[in-house]
Amino acid sequence: MIERSAGILLHPTSLPGRFGIGDLGPEAYNFINFLEAAGQRLWQVFPLGPTGYGDSPYQCFSAFAGNPLLISPQLLLKEGLLKDEDLENIPDFDPHNVDYGNVINFKYGLLEKAYKNLKEDNKKTKKQLEEFCNKNKAWLDDYSLFMASKDYHKGVVWTEWNKEIAFRKEGAIEQWKEKLADRIDFHKYIQYEFFKQWMALKKYANSKHIKVIGDLPIFIAYDSADLWANKHLFTVDEKGKLKTVAGVPPDYFSATGQLWGNPLYKWKEMEKDNFDWWRRRISNVLELVDMVRIDHFRGFDAYWEIPGDAPTAVTGRWLKAPGEKFFNTVKNYLGELPIIAEDLGIITKSVENLRDEFNFPGIKILQFAFGTDQENKFLPHNLIRNCVVHTGSHDNDTTRGFFEKAMNDKSSDIYEFAQKYLGYFDSIEGMTFELIRAAYSTVADMVVIPMQDILNLGSEARMNYPGKLGGNWTWRFTWNQVPYELASKYKEMVVLFDRPPKPRKHAEIDVE
Repeated sequence: MIERSAGILLHPTSLPGRFGIGDLGPEAYNFINFLEAAGQRLWQVFPLGPTGYGDSPYQCFSAFAGNPLLISPQLLLKEGLLKDEDLENIPDFDPHNVDYGNVINFKYGLLEKAYKNLKEDNKKTKKQLEEFCNKNKAWLDDYSLFMASKDYHKGVVWTEWNKEIAFRKEGAIEQWKEKLADRIDFHKYIQYEFFKQWMALKKYANSKHIKVIGDLPIFIAYDSADLWANKHLFTVDEKGKLKTVAGVPPDYFSATGQLWGNPLYKWKEMEKDNFDWWRRRISNVLELVDMVRIDHFRGFDAYWEIPGDAPTAVTGRWLKAPGEKFFNTVKNYLGELPIIAEDLGIITKSVENLRDEFNFPGIKILQFAFGTDQENKFLPHNLIRNCVVHTGSHDNDTTRGFFEKAMNDKSSDIYEFAQKYLGYFDSIEGMTFELIRAAYSTVADMVVIPMQDILNLGSEARMNYPGKLGGNWTWRFTWNQVPYELASKYKEMVVLFDRPPKPRKHAEIDVE
């Protein structure tokens, strides 16, 4: 699928900038320049959708739309849709953490100004906007009406809206489209801006021989345009109540399992039109990225079904999903699928078979490898070529934080084991780089390191604490955290470990 290469995991929200959150403007282009200087060929991001409650990119208002908070005010200024004075009184945002409440108010104020200016002028943009709306009509009409209705109802979940529009009763759609016409057009406009800015950024990355790895959560959010507009495809009753939800059963990490609460798919219903909704979803994401990581890949083989009113994930059952039939159908329509399978956790033989049948690379996390109680399959010498190796993921502590905790835990042999394995016995400051070096040296085709580990940051830079409410997805970096020699240091390691491979001279053989 891709030559031997290296890259960095960094969501755009974590980029530097003046506007309280990273965006798709000049700093994103600077980051791509840094990737190029460091010899990196991969840029991995989280899902790019509009985030809802909890600000998680894995719980979005749409599986198709983009996140308006990523739109760059500087690029809107360049287009003539904002004025210099609009960007003069910027709040004093924390450069290291996103304050989502204040950022949302500030950014949407700018987006509304840009929309107002568009309506008054800019005929060229209006024509391009119309073309965008026609091209994306299949999801954009429902999404923009959903978001406009959500705004009208002060942000509450869709089941608490006026019943006529909440349950799309006869005649209600047209009535509410007319009633909310201007707000609908606003949401269409900001989707146009997101897609335009993102596609220009991706084109720039590709021009530097950098591929973008996206992310696709297997499940959708309950409070989403996808469920609201397609209730027949999900496990809700006629009143919108969840009949069954997603999660995982009890295991070593949790005695009650994990109750995610996402609606499940009615797979039999989806099969009737050859998984049309899913085909459109995958086609849409593959326009935005070059490869896509599917989160919780095992759910395509079997999924844990939990009653909708269950207090924990204990009460549930495994049900088979149409994995092989699903991927064969999608492949018949879309061709070869550049998919990475997130295959972490308790994985059965049938999940491995499904992954390998379609030659999807799996994922290896080096933090899971060390210590006598850990999983030997993640040790660097046990890795295979067709995989992506990370030091950690967004759900892990940073590698420095991980090793600091391990070093101070007298009941664990993780730190001592890692020292012996890596052959490194100096100060803990160097452990992160030694693990990254080990990742680069493996046979794995792809190695992607979180930016926090590239910068050797501690637990203060952790992105997500699973199960913790609030305070997640906020981390940002600044350029003064990036040492001058960092890019050349990684460029040297890229060359040393053939990522990408260098042309090799082969001895000539005389054949009589």
